[in-house]
Amino acid sequence: MSPQSSAVRPGPAAESLTDEELARGLVAGDEDCLAVVYHRWSAMVHGMARRSLGDAKEAEDVTQQVFLGVWRGRRGFRPERGAIGGWIVGITRRRIADALSDRTRRLHLLAAAGSSLALADRVARKSEPVLDRVLVLHELARLPAPQQRVLRLMYYEDLTQTQIARRTGWPLGTVKSHARRGLHQLRRRLQDDDQADGRADEQADHYT
Repeated sequence: MSPQSSAVRPGPAAESLTDEELARGLVAGDEDCLAVVYHRWSAMVHGMARRSLGDAKEAEDVTQQVFLGVWRGRRGFRPERGAIGGWIVGITRRRIADALSDRTRRLHLLAAAGSSLALADRVARKSEPVLDRVLVLHELARLPAPQQRVLRLMYYEDLTQTQIARRTGWPLGTVKSHARRGLHQLRRRLQDDDQADGRADEQADHYT
């Protein structure tokens, strides 16, 4: 089931179903019911995400994740615990919390990698959080595999260095070394990117 298929306009008969009928059809795996659920609640979900995240693209991503979650988790819906609308609101709140947590991890990683005030100011002023994520993931992917693994476990799974040592089977000193070297290289590369952006801006100003 893809997000695009949930956006197909349902037929008039399906649109007239009650919430209870929709819930039964959804649990049974009826994609027409999913389409109705999407059209009936997607504006509410997107509005919640936009207000909480303040970013239209992230809100769109969360909306798609919510309805993928609705479809994949449909067998877990229990009508005796509440209406389907309330269930969708609960999923939406969890996806928003996940998005905010991901944003915090990205900022923590950037802050750890770039301690200079110039880089911190650049991150704070950036209007498109998705660009931050792409930048960090791109530079992270260039690191040696052990350093990548340690930093991903630290900042994307919130593990301590002791927990990482247990997870990987590496000595704690090795984990600390990989973390230190990885952050040093990531800091240097992000600062190089920042300086390159500054030079590009200066060149653009020269020709305007």
